[in-house]
Amino acid sequence: MPSKSSARLAALTVAAVCSAASTVVLTSPAHADAVRVHDIQGTTRTSPYAGRQVADVTGIVTGVRTYGSSRGFWIQDPEADADPATSEGVFVFTGSTPKGVAVGDLVKVSGTVTEFVPGGAASGNQAVTEITKPVTTVVSSGNAVPAAVVLDDGSVPDAYAPEGDPAAGGSVNGLALKPSSYALDLYESVEGMNVQVADARVVGATDPYTELWVTVKPQERDSRRGATVYGSYATQNSGRIQVQSLGKPADFPVANVGDTLAGVTAGPLDYNQFGGYTLIADRLGTLESAGLERETTRRQRSGELAVATYNVENLDPSDTSFDAHASAIVNNLKSPDIVSLEEIQDNNGAVKDGTVAADQTVRKLIDAIVAAGGPAYDWRSIDPVDLADGGEPGGNIRQVFLFNPRRVSFTDRAGGDATTAAGVTEVRGKAALTVSPGRIDPANAAWANSRKPLAGEFVFRGRTVIVVANHFNSKGGDQGLTSQFQPPARSSETQRHAQATVVNTFVKDVLAVQRNADVVVLGDINDFEFSGTAKILEGDGELWSAIKSLPRTERYSYVYQGNAQTLDQILVSPSVRRGCAFEYDSVHINAEFNDQISDHDPQVLRFYP
Repeated sequence: MPSKSSARLAALTVAAVCSAASTVVLTSPAHADAVRVHDIQGTTRTSPYAGRQVADVTGIVTGVRTYGSSRGFWIQDPEADADPATSEGVFVFTGSTPKGVAVGDLVKVSGTVTEFVPGGAASGNQAVTEITKPVTTVVSSGNAVPAAVVLDDGSVPDAYAPEGDPAAGGSVNGLALKPSSYALDLYESVEGMNVQVADARVVGATDPYTELWVTVKPQERDSRRGATVYGSYATQNSGRIQVQSLGKPADFPVANVGDTLAGVTAGPLDYNQFGGYTLIADRLGTLESAGLERETTRRQRSGELAVATYNVENLDPSDTSFDAHASAIVNNLKSPDIVSLEEIQDNNGAVKDGTVAADQTVRKLIDAIVAAGGPAYDWRSIDPVDLADGGEPGGNIRQVFLFNPRRVSFTDRAGGDATTAAGVTEVRGKAALTVSPGRIDPANAAWANSRKPLAGEFVFRGRTVIVVANHFNSKGGDQGLTSQFQPPARSSETQRHAQATVVNTFVKDVLAVQRNADVVVLGDINDFEFSGTAKILEGDGELWSAIKSLPRTERYSYVYQGNAQTLDQILVSPSVRRGCAFEYDSVHINAEFNDQISDHDPQVLRFYP
């Protein structure tokens, strides 16, 4: 992923190259400091020479980046000092394709020391120490590249990051690095240096940007499928590191979670806005497949109700994934009785022309399900107000209920629309919705530019089940785990907390009318089962996140930056949970795979109403 903006590129100049001699010969700038690389890097995250000119900084070229917007080369001083906190490597930013330098060249570089923050200061990211506006002299060629620093279970601390300085707003930038105590400090202490990992397990599949994630800690929260599970805010998975290629992206391995990069993967350690510390590999290990297969859940028994949630990632009629999604629902999910779909787009997708209906999108999926051998599902949904529910502009994403009319009936109560709130009433001593389908408190500020919950009333074998489909506010805007602010701020959860409060209040209203009502709240909650959002949803026992019935190392539906984590949840009322007469399955068909049709894994709950 690129780490320099085009605006910045335009602001930098590139030194002229004397191609005949493969050198740049210019006089060192006046008033420049003659320093070593470790002097520039210093013992904190920011350079003591930031903003100053430096002259004749000596190092051996360890890597040359000739593509993307962050072009330049890395140098490493072969004569290291005795301080493990000071990096011996630094990136020399040229702006355009570097010329006249090659790996193994011993060079002297003069220029300006710059602290560049990928993504901008507002991102909260750490800065990369660079030499910009460089003037480079090649002293000799063919030198041995300094030996790579080994990153492994023994060298990378389990503790992830120090707590930031309160006086600096929680930033760790001014803190002295402690590479033997914290993983992020260790990575920072070798920023720009040649590093290596060996026999590294893939924990984040290759994505379209030709990057993947590995762990250098083989036993770190290892699931049975090879994922590294994110278990709490307090205990980060410190062994995760991103891998990109210094060579041609076409040569990059296409890996799934659980695969191994066998042998050595080595290259300079960079930092970017899309994952933090990244090994830019000039040597890639050999891909060894773990043979990971997509999971299949069991079919529900005649007396069991199967309810599922599935984020189909901005599905619209122009997509080519309908058959694949249909196969997943029929063959991997075994045709659940009720399916809550998230991210169903309107009939023309991301076109801003006022279209809000999604009947063509849904009908195309239902037809594909029938063609795959599944049931002829019926469906219910509510069209949103145009451009009011967030997501891809013009797409008007919404939740949709699919249900198998041979097994389940839907109780229609007229009056539900984009702005009318569904309430709870009593019908013959039982809780019932005032409108079905209906939206929960759609005018509440908690749903500003976000999807409103869809509530529906179903009947299975004579018993009413109230289902609420959700797609909470995304995590966009949160600071990354490798942020300079520790712990990183999670600003997006403020809105999710408000949304969880609204939904929990609605469930309270249902249970106040009928204490033993069967209520299922499900969907893309965009937060973890241990999060504050989940705790607010669960309330004082009104709901319980059923994914917690699984072992801790199996609780995930999404993989982000090598962390397998729970975003999709199914929460149930006490009557559903009673006696443990239910079974939960996170069906791993997408998140671990490079050829995913969605970035989310569907979830299935089977229970006896």
